[in-house]
Amino acid sequence: MKRIIPILMILLITFSSCHEDNDDKITLANVTFNFSHNWDGTSVTNSDFNSIKFTNEKGNQLSIERLRYLISKITFYKSDGSITEIDGYNLVDVTNNENLSFSPAAFITTGSYNDVTFTFGFNNEDNSKNYTDLNTASWNVPEMLGGGYHYMQFDGKFLNGSNEEQGFNYHAIRAADNPGENPTFPQDTFFNVSLGAITIASNTTFNIEMNIAEWFKNPNTWDLNALNQMLMPNSSAQIMMYENGQNVFSLKSVNQ
Repeated sequence: MKRIIPILMILLITFSSCHEDNDDKITLANVTFNFSHNWDGTSVTNSDFNSIKFTNEKGNQLSIERLRYLISKITFYKSDGSITEIDGYNLVDVTNNENLSFSPAAFITTGSYNDVTFTFGFNNEDNSKNYTDLNTASWNVPEMLGGGYHYMQFDGKFLNGSNEEQGFNYHAIRAADNPGENPTFPQDTFFNVSLGAITIASNTTFNIEMNIAEWFKNPNTWDLNALNQMLMPNSSAQIMMYENGQNVFSLKSVNQ
């Protein structure tokens, strides 16, 4: 018995030590995504809405009355090929100053990541599902246009050729041809936004900016006199929005 007790004690000590080492190697962190907005570098909040105070690349003078958009499928990519995808989505509502900060109910393993991305809108699989909260928010797209959900609702007024205020509805959805019972889809118009490489050592906040002016200028200079209403059934306009959206978001800073 005198020989057995020391051996058992050694085994217990060894197991405890290994267990502590493993715990040290696996560290989890919370992540938060904050969304702010600007017009070519000038900060924009809902206090700037409902007033003709912005000028787009084409020279159209305009106001913003409503701006809200959906982000989904936040994904972390490691160099070893492993991928961590966060469930859920966030409807950023600038008009009502709601959901400008999104903290997913998930933890991320600390370490180095080659890239962090999110999707503007929904991919086609997610867009085919049913979301009670988005239905309540009137975020649906009519079935004749393919159904699913909006990616963005951006509404306002602009001064037309007669210098009169006229409304515009810059709504981004899945591009659809042949509106009706059997619409077809010429091109995907959701897109992924890359935030680049990052090393996560602790709880981390990503500060992301949308330059609203970019929706109107690159690569397509947008003339609100020509494209202001009925853009949802216009697949060419939806593809132009998709193209201009590639330069809208940027990573302003990261806090840890």
